[in-house]
Amino acid sequence: MLHGSRVRLDALVRVVADVIILNISLIACLLIWLVLIGPTRPTPLMSLWLPPAAVLSVLGPVVFYLRGFYTKGRSYTGKYKAVIIIQAASLVFGGLAVCLFVFRLQPLFPRSVVLMTWISSSALLLVARLWAKLWKLVVLRETTSPEAFRRTKESSVLVIGGAGYIGSAVLPQLLKRGYRVRLLDCFLFGKDPILPFLNHPNLEIHRGDFRNVDTVVAAMKDIDSVIHLGGLVGDPACAVDEELTIQINLIATRMIAQVAKGNGISRFIFASSCSVYGASDQILNERSALNPVSLYARSKIASENVLLSLQDSNFEPVILRFGTIYGLSGRTRFDLVVNLLAAKAVMEGVITVRGQDQWRPFLHVQDAAMAVVAALSAGPDSVADAIFNVGSDEQNRTLGQVGTLIRSMVPGSVLSCSEDDVDRRNYRVEFQRIREVLRFQPAWTLEGGIQQVLDAILAGKITNYQDPKYSNVKVLTAPVTRETLPVLEDWVPRFMDHLAQPQLKLELQAQGTDRPLSRGHVA
Repeated sequence: MLHGSRVRLDALVRVVADVIILNISLIACLLIWLVLIGPTRPTPLMSLWLPPAAVLSVLGPVVFYLRGFYTKGRSYTGKYKAVIIIQAASLVFGGLAVCLFVFRLQPLFPRSVVLMTWISSSALLLVARLWAKLWKLVVLRETTSPEAFRRTKESSVLVIGGAGYIGSAVLPQLLKRGYRVRLLDCFLFGKDPILPFLNHPNLEIHRGDFRNVDTVVAAMKDIDSVIHLGGLVGDPACAVDEELTIQINLIATRMIAQVAKGNGISRFIFASSCSVYGASDQILNERSALNPVSLYARSKIASENVLLSLQDSNFEPVILRFGTIYGLSGRTRFDLVVNLLAAKAVMEGVITVRGQDQWRPFLHVQDAAMAVVAALSAGPDSVADAIFNVGSDEQNRTLGQVGTLIRSMVPGSVLSCSEDDVDRRNYRVEFQRIREVLRFQPAWTLEGGIQQVLDAILAGKITNYQDPKYSNVKVLTAPVTRETLPVLEDWVPRFMDHLAQPQLKLELQAQGTDRPLSRGHVA
């Protein structure tokens, strides 16, 4: 409640400041006009000033509010903020001209003063909103010393879901750069994905369920930043149990963010998805309308909104909307289109594509990890935009193009296209913001990632791409065994209806407990 009052007071102060800026500009330009040109007949300054001042004092805050000055303004930065300010000022003074001359509120008011006031007030509004950015740039230049850089690299990072597909790619990059890493995971897939790093001196492992507030609070002790990669990932996995998806992907995310903010942790990186764009024929950027077509996408949008509602000068959520990921990591997946089609091509000789005209923005898992590190190490001013699409314009491809590419790389394979059971998603995405702000450029190409998968299979490193361990939904729906019970027994009390209860009962009795279990955390 107190936080909400501070937000309202802050917005009110900015409204008053904007009204003062508009009126100061108006008075100054009127005085300049009176001194340099002067009216053809004596006219009191007050009678000239009052009607346009009344219009500006009402119309200005209304237009500025509608343009997001008081609700989203702090997430606008750089050129986009300048464009928004100039557009809003133009609307205000266009409205003023209509009121003065069309509706004859003050037909004698000098038109040149309207133009002068528009220019001067636009400049003042720009200065008022961009001075903080300029100040930070000056301060950052003065304080970016080798010692400060070393301290940044030695900061402590909590990685939630660090043994998952992206997490197992992020972990080595963080350790290589000198970060002290605490990893929180339930290890549903075991510790094999991070096996090479288990004894690293800068790695601390917490095994547990991130839905448990006590577990999260303990994991965040003495932590500087949080990378949240945990959750149910992918449309099929999320569709298995809607309630469980909401519990893991939304409710847990809100709790984790609140704990982080309460602990004074400023940088919070959240793994979202370009799936939030759903179906569109346009090229989409971070300001485009969202059109989710799955529970997975809706849960990501809801989580983004929760994080943005917590954003303030002391809490910096960074939302990374990853493209469609491919390639190998410590915990490789073959329920992803590029990896799956490449495996089918080399092992079965058939590439089956459903919905060949659908667009996707592809991204290698190692590049996804690199984007996480870039967001972690960026200065506060760079992440003020909050949301970044992660990928590259060059890797926007249709599924048919991907199939054709794989066929050309696997001699003798056959491409089969079908429109049965087509995924409704279709989106091309623009990546200008992350390229310009975080200086992110993928190191991998789609061809390189496909070849990586093919080489791993041909070398015998992957012998059965259909093994359930490579699929999120197969892991979720697999029967409970004695091997999985140790992972599951600490989870919150709810078990999925589709699992065999008699078998579960026997396994629980064998472990000495009748407590129901729940699957859920798939990082």
